[in-house]
Amino acid sequence: MDSGQGEKGWTRRHFMAGAAAAGTAALAAAGSAVGNAAAKEVTPVQQVNTYGNDLLGMLVLRTYPIAIRMLKEESETPAGAVRPKRDLGEHYSTCQAFGIVRRRGTALAMFLEDHWCFEPIIGYGLVEPPADFMEGSGSAFFVQDKAAAKKRTQEIALLPHGKYAGMVMAPLHKANFIPDLTVFYCNASQLRHLLFALLLKNGTRVTSTIDPLWSCVHSVVPPLLTGECQVTVPDPGEFERGGVGDDEMMFSVPASRLEELMYGVYHYEKAGMGYRSFGRDVKGDFVQPPFYRDYFRKWGLDEPKK
Repeated sequence: MDSGQGEKGWTRRHFMAGAAAAGTAALAAAGSAVGNAAAKEVTPVQQVNTYGNDLLGMLVLRTYPIAIRMLKEESETPAGAVRPKRDLGEHYSTCQAFGIVRRRGTALAMFLEDHWCFEPIIGYGLVEPPADFMEGSGSAFFVQDKAAAKKRTQEIALLPHGKYAGMVMAPLHKANFIPDLTVFYCNASQLRHLLFALLLKNGTRVTSTIDPLWSCVHSVVPPLLTGECQVTVPDPGEFERGGVGDDEMMFSVPASRLEELMYGVYHYEKAGMGYRSFGRDVKGDFVQPPFYRDYFRKWGLDEPKK
């Protein structure tokens, strides 16, 4: 196959161009970071990019955290974002778009005409929810009881129709916009560490409704509506089209919680309790932290041998 001139979709040329752009952006960001550090001034976008770089290294993430910003008009689209239909002559489901952004590092802007799956079209408020959908048609294949199917459908969080025209998404470490939320794809250990970090400052815990369907909606809409974090199970489309790994979960952090999360991430890293510090140890009578020993002494249980 040649370089892809005249072809539609993603080709080697697109990939190499994206990689080159990513390298240039990284070098530019590094230079900007040095200059800003000297001046003790960091823009909000640069701060977000720093978070993205630090999270990649500290949590050993396999793919980039996805920065997402909702757009009220197409004119708000940041420079450099690829429009699938206009620029590539193709359409993508949102799970495919997430996969492209988090693996290839490409910024994508998705509007109604770019989508190839009905769920985000309804969930993101790009159309008025169809009457038959609200009666349960969207759940009927997976829920046999008609009343239960209707109930499930009507409990799905949807963005108001017409509030947004679309969205832009890019890797957090090189986004040229302030995100409304960030979506992580992570394994169980990385998720646990993110939850530890979020807990530290204010005791924030995460409560999520776990649903095996509509992950593109569950990972985006509730955090936007509530300002709270969300844990989401990748749905079948994520596996079949988005290429999600068997061990991956999704963790969504709205803008209002990102600084709180990073406070905990940096704290544990400086304290020597970062994600990399945890190893597997199956020794009996392991060394207990002081508060363990206090409880054991209070309960009259065995204490460590001297």
